[in-house]
Amino acid sequence: MEMNRRYFLKLSGAIAAPLLIKGNTSALASEPPRISAEAVGCLVDTTECVGCRKCEQACNERHGLDKPRESFEEMTVLENERRPDETSYTVVNKYYPKNIGSLTWRNRPSFVKFQCMHCNDPSCVSACIVGALTKQPDGPVIYDAAKCIGCRYCMIACPFQIPAYEYGKPLTPQVRKCTFCFEYIKDGGLPACAQVCPREVMTFGRHSDLLKLARRKMKDNPGKYVDHIYGEYEVGGTSWLYLSSEPFESIGFPKLGTKVPPRLTEAIQHGLFQYFAAPIGLFAILGGMMWFSNFYKKNPENNTSEKGDKT
Repeated sequence: MEMNRRYFLKLSGAIAAPLLIKGNTSALASEPPRISAEAVGCLVDTTECVGCRKCEQACNERHGLDKPRESFEEMTVLENERRPDETSYTVVNKYYPKNIGSLTWRNRPSFVKFQCMHCNDPSCVSACIVGALTKQPDGPVIYDAAKCIGCRYCMIACPFQIPAYEYGKPLTPQVRKCTFCFEYIKDGGLPACAQVCPREVMTFGRHSDLLKLARRKMKDNPGKYVDHIYGEYEVGGTSWLYLSSEPFESIGFPKLGTKVPPRLTEAIQHGLFQYFAAPIGLFAILGGMMWFSNFYKKNPENNTSEKGDKT
C-alpha cells in the first residue's frame, strides 16, 4: 500500500485520539466530594484566645509527635510567625494591633490557631493522583500513607500551605497534617485541641449549627467582630470557621476567592494518567514515526512521488 506523510499523520491521529479521549472522558466525569448534612466542623473565636498553647500540646501528645525544642510553656515562640509542619499539626501565632496613621485598630494582640482547614472540596485531594488523600462525608480530609508515592503535589496545591513532608525520613517519609482527630470524632469524641482549650475558644459541632452560632455571636456583639466568617465561602467553604475582631488578612489568613480551585487541572491530570492513555498514545505516534522513517529509507521513490504530488 502506498504511504505518504499526509496518510501517516491521519493514521497517527486515529490511533492516539481514542486513547486520549477515553482517559479525558473518565476524568471530566469527576465530581466534587459529597458532604453529608451531618458534617462536622470547628468554630474558632480568635477574640477569646490568649495564646496558652494548650492546643498545641494536646495535639502533640495525642498523635505522638516529636517534642519541640522549646517547651509548650515557652511563650517567646509566639513572637515569630510559624506554620504547621511535620512535627506540629497546629500552631498558635501572635499578631499585634495594626497602626493606621495615628489610629490603632485594637488594643490587645490577637492569637490565632492554625491547622488544616479540611476544605469542602480540597485542592490536595484533587491534586493527589493515587488517592492517598480523601475527603470524608462527615468533614475530615484524611491521609493513607500506604497509597502515597511522595509526589508532594498536595503541598503545591493547598491554598493554605498546610501539608508538610518528612524530609528527615528518607526511607519512610510521609505527608503530615492535622487529621481532625477523625478516629476520635467518628466515635463521638472531640478533637484534642477543642477538648483541652481552657477558654473554649473552639466549638466543635455540626457545620450548619456552627454557622448559626457564628452569626448569632456577631449579631449579639455589634462592633466586636468584623463582618465576615472566614471559611464560610473561601475556596468553596472549609470545615474550620473563624471569627475575628481584626481583618483576617492582618492576622495571617490568605485572601482567597469564593470559587473552588479549578477542577480543570484534575481533569487534565487524571485524563493523562487514566488507563495510561498519554503514554500509549505517545508510543503509538513514536512507533509510527520510526516505521515511517524506515519505510522511506527502504523506498526512496516515495519521496519523489510526494514531491510530484505537490507540483
